[in-house]
Amino acid sequence: MARAKVAIVGAAETTELGKIPGMSQIQLHADAALNAIEDAGLKLTDIDGVATAGESPTAIAHYLGIAPNWVDGTAVGGCSFMLHVRHAMAAIESGLCQTVLITHGESGRSQVGRAGWGSAPASLAGQFEAPYGGMGPTTTFTLPVLRFLKDTGTTQEQLASVAVSQRQWATLNPRATLQTPTTVDEVLADRMIAYPFTKSMCCLVTDGGGALILVAAERAKDFPQKPVYLLGSGESTETPMISQMIDLTSSRAFKMAGARAFLTAGIEHKDVDHLMIYDAFAHLPLYGLEDLGFCQRGEAGALIESGATAPGGSLPLNTNGGGLSYMHSGMYGMYALQESVRQVRGTAAAQIDDVEISVCHGVGGMFAASGTIVMSASPARV
Repeated sequence: MARAKVAIVGAAETTELGKIPGMSQIQLHADAALNAIEDAGLKLTDIDGVATAGESPTAIAHYLGIAPNWVDGTAVGGCSFMLHVRHAMAAIESGLCQTVLITHGESGRSQVGRAGWGSAPASLAGQFEAPYGGMGPTTTFTLPVLRFLKDTGTTQEQLASVAVSQRQWATLNPRATLQTPTTVDEVLADRMIAYPFTKSMCCLVTDGGGALILVAAERAKDFPQKPVYLLGSGESTETPMISQMIDLTSSRAFKMAGARAFLTAGIEHKDVDHLMIYDAFAHLPLYGLEDLGFCQRGEAGALIESGATAPGGSLPLNTNGGGLSYMHSGMYGMYALQESVRQVRGTAAAQIDDVEISVCHGVGGMFAASGTIVMSASPARV
């Protein structure tokens, strides 16, 4: 039996999503944090653990007036928040803190109070990738994706189906940035960004944030919201450079993080009612479905094309609309976590019936890192 020792009792995003020029990045963190604290029925003085990425936990604690016993500033890209959840679970279980706040905020579109990005010239990527013309993920992802398409037999139409499926979910979500249905032909005909990616296959650039509150599972029923129990988790890394992946068509970090999460949760793939896979670009759900073991190699494109992951399908995937249609401020992992929480709580805009188990999987730093969290409506899994 797998029994949860920690639960999420507060979860909220920023009051607004999309374009928020009137708030700086740290204000977005604070807005999300205050919303999550209110959601949990707590006060700032109840928080004794802080984790964040994008900003430092020192800055967040100071800005909010929190005196923490435990902090975590792990920063491995967009899945940092999955790792924060895992680390907070360990900290609470070991008695290092009692009530953890995990925050995210990013002024990705408006660029208010946001630090610069890019590889330092002396970094590994700066020395061994940047000189060859790579300009961020839109260009460095392209060769691996082309190799994936060739080796697995996945078609460009199936790649486009990812964006179509996610847009179907977004049409059901009033908070989604893009709510107009699209087709495979429209996705393929959209403006080319970097072959084979058209604009519709690339993530949005928005402002926003989110926050979570975690406590020991034995305290979970003392809070106003339905608790979401954390049954299992996993994390791993592979390489800071896509060019140095062991296999351009598969992520070792995905496989390791996913396998550990399933093992510690005591679940099998057939137990999963709902799935979130980080989708900064349209190929990531394809890699995720295969590397996490939801289908065999080369089958992910056909699975999505069949409608299995769309509304009414057998494996609901990225039900908020994902980074392609919901929102994507730069580090998307927090929004995937928020949707998993909503689905388990039964409060999602496009709610799936009877969600007992949700798996939330993230990627960070262009395949560099991965984190997987298994959430449940019940504290134990036999």
